Amino acid sequence: MTMDRDFIERRDAGFYLIGSRVPIDRVVWEYRNGEDPETIQSHYPTLSLEQVNGAITFYLNHKDEVEQVMEERRRQEDAYVAAHPAPPHLKEKLDRARQQMLARRG
Repeated sequence: MTMDRDFIERRDAGFYLIGSRVPIDRVVWEYRNGEDPETIQSHYPTLSLEQVNGAITFYLNHKDEVEQVMEERRRQEDAYVAAHPAPPHLKEKLDRARQQMLARRG
């Protein structure tokens, strides 16, 4: 049996799936929102199901460390967004596009 660490590496102050540019945050976010490994894998076709399961196992075995890294990344993203707000016309355009997309799904 392959260990969960065989699928994850620490890089740039974050955890990534080895051999990819996919941060573990993406897999964990979907997993915490109720997605099963097969569905998560379908969203990231460059990953194998084994890699997705390895990422989930790593998260479950190192939850505190992964959550700490995810929280730090979230703080950095929030600080960047606050320092670089989108122009109002662009934000309005994006909000309209988001609403149209959600209306099509619903």
